[in-house]
Amino acid sequence: MQKIIDRFISYVTIDTQSDPNSDSTPSTEKQWVLANKLVEELKQIGLEDVSIDANSYIMATLPSNIEKKVPTVGFISHFDTTPDFSGANVKPRLIHNYDGEDIILNKENNIVLSPDYFDDLLLYKGQTLIVTDGTTLLGADDKAGITEIITAMEYLVNHPEVKHGPIRIGFTPDEEIGRGAHKFDVDKFNVDWAYTIDGSQIGELEYENFNAAEAKITATGKSVHPGYAKGKMVNAIGLIGEFMNSLPKEEVPEHTEGRDGFFHINQLHGEIEKAELELIIRDHDKSLFEDKKKLLKNIISDLNKKHGDYLSVEIKDQYFNMREKIEPVFHVVEIAKEAMEGLGIEPIIKPIRGGTDGSQLSFMGLPCPNIFAGGHNFHGKYEYVPVESMQKAVDVIVKICELVARK
Repeated sequence: MQKIIDRFISYVTIDTQSDPNSDSTPSTEKQWVLANKLVEELKQIGLEDVSIDANSYIMATLPSNIEKKVPTVGFISHFDTTPDFSGANVKPRLIHNYDGEDIILNKENNIVLSPDYFDDLLLYKGQTLIVTDGTTLLGADDKAGITEIITAMEYLVNHPEVKHGPIRIGFTPDEEIGRGAHKFDVDKFNVDWAYTIDGSQIGELEYENFNAAEAKITATGKSVHPGYAKGKMVNAIGLIGEFMNSLPKEEVPEHTEGRDGFFHINQLHGEIEKAELELIIRDHDKSLFEDKKKLLKNIISDLNKKHGDYLSVEIKDQYFNMREKIEPVFHVVEIAKEAMEGLGIEPIIKPIRGGTDGSQLSFMGLPCPNIFAGGHNFHGKYEYVPVESMQKAVDVIVKICELVARK
């Protein structure tokens, strides 16, 4: 497992944070540093047709080592990290033979990774954990996935006795800002189906995700001296407040789980004459998703009838539930499930409470379920990954390649 550790640490110590305010692809120049490193590494381990395009999308091929024709399968991960938390100067630390107790990440700032709060830690007693120093994220999302894919390909190159069909590898920028698949060339990738290696806990196998939209509510007002404002002032901030109070109180992230949908206000700013609110809409059920969008419009309509035409709403769809694209080719999920079970891993099949490149790719004609990469507590200082889970992900990738070759 030392090779996995060394490879992973070499990736996470490179800052690849993406930027939602940038229009370029990749959204940050620093993503090129790891992208170029990955290209060279793919060549060094013996893959063919290694390429990187003008937008830093990486592709490579491991040719088939069998004579019969079998489907071409792909494996995809992203190399950017979230803009939600610092990814600069990552200082990963190894916790060998984890004892199930608190892990002091940063003594000076009293930052502790505790199983009292993060009870999943107790699943990994006796294992080797890679943690942060409490000042940055770790980057297992999704540099763990990249580590696992490259390690699996290196294993297959060095073990030709393991029979497999053609395999394609894809690494993308900007997944964390929702653009990982935007410029992915599905035709060039040329596979029958693929898997993103971008899940969390060992055993996760996901083929459902949220339907997603973003909405922007704009209120315009009229500023008048507050001492003489009766019947004249229209306070845009107050209008936005009424809108917020009209949303379902329990349909928020902190009160939902599983397949529950929600509204999530993520930005609010304004003055008396103009205020803006941004929120996201999420639901696994397409009908309920459409109902949520209609509700926003109805609230705006009702408030405008009450106060005058001072509010507007703009709603943009972001991505959709890939389940409808995966179910017609459900054998791709069954193969991954069989691979896990064959390795003694219990598959955890559940909906993703978020999005994934696989969703967009599935709607672009590339069926693409999601498989665990092993990390926990993504997007923050409490992120960690068990090395044993990363090794199991490598084993699952290899096993999928074997199973596809036998079909």
